[in-house]
Amino acid sequence: MTKEDLHSCSVHLSDDERAVVLLDQTKLPNKTEYLTLTKAEEIYDAIKVLAVRGAPAIGICAGYAMYVLAQRAEASSYGELCERLHKDGEYLISSRPTAVNLSWAVGRMLAVLDGASDKSVDEVIALLREEAYAIQLEDIEMCRKIAEYGLSLLKPGDTFLTHCNAGPLATSKYGTAIGPAFLAKERGIDIKVFSDETRPLLQGARLTSYELQKAGIDVTLICDNMASIVMKNGWIQACFVGCDRIAANGDFANKIGTSGVAILAKHYGIPFYTLGPRSTIDMNCPTGADIKIEQRNPNEIKEMWYKEPMALPEVKCYNPAFDVTDHELLTAIVTDKGIVYPPFDVNLKKIMEED
Repeated sequence: MTKEDLHSCSVHLSDDERAVVLLDQTKLPNKTEYLTLTKAEEIYDAIKVLAVRGAPAIGICAGYAMYVLAQRAEASSYGELCERLHKDGEYLISSRPTAVNLSWAVGRMLAVLDGASDKSVDEVIALLREEAYAIQLEDIEMCRKIAEYGLSLLKPGDTFLTHCNAGPLATSKYGTAIGPAFLAKERGIDIKVFSDETRPLLQGARLTSYELQKAGIDVTLICDNMASIVMKNGWIQACFVGCDRIAANGDFANKIGTSGVAILAKHYGIPFYTLGPRSTIDMNCPTGADIKIEQRNPNEIKEMWYKEPMALPEVKCYNPAFDVTDHELLTAIVTDKGIVYPPFDVNLKKIMEED
């Protein structure tokens, strides 16, 4: 894959490789704008406000960020570079604590740094560059495999419902939860999608329906509270959702409202799958109760999408970004290493031990 191919992704390096370039997802679908980021504070803010979002894309961003920050540190010694990057890495991780791919990618870059104490600063930076590119190239291959496994669960003419945004904007190519639809389109297979609107930031409306429509895939946008009626009507054959963190027992965090979709799917006898790379599995997190849930600005509910506020200023708001879906509601977990079925505590451990 060429650098030009990578530059078509929503996250990539600038031509001189001294900045992280992001497609600003907060401006979609009405504006296509790119951010060119060179400072840790800028990258932190971009992750925090969801200018870049989606677990894999955040991981790619973090990898490139650490490489860019290493160059811009202008360190005179390995020790100075090491101190600076460890501090920057900890800072970046704090921007979105629920997304395990963020800490995973930062940790991966720091492992390269820590293992190169016998190298010069320039040599270390070269190694970080290689690792950052590897993270993105591996993501592209992971997404293709996830899409393959996901597509194997569908038959021509099926329609699946998705919640959150887990397409190419959230990854590098294909995506995770809606990757099977893009792969089906590529192969001339008829697959349709219902896209939940999805708080926070209405990502299902602004991003998922945008991506699918632009790709020529049959997509129908619905509000989150319409999921039950389309299931009851028999219009949904499966649910494919993303994940930001999967606990060791199979519980997983995804955008707020996912657990409700899972409960509805169980009621109507519809298979319910979460799709994500193996890096999203956190074996150090025993259950979903151990996943920290990010709380977002209440004004996203009251003001963000309206010309005038839709609630009184004194009205209290509860605005969690994620909820946790119990593993007992899951049919299977689709990863780049295969489809994991219950018992999840046993089979997730097996898949994590594979080379």
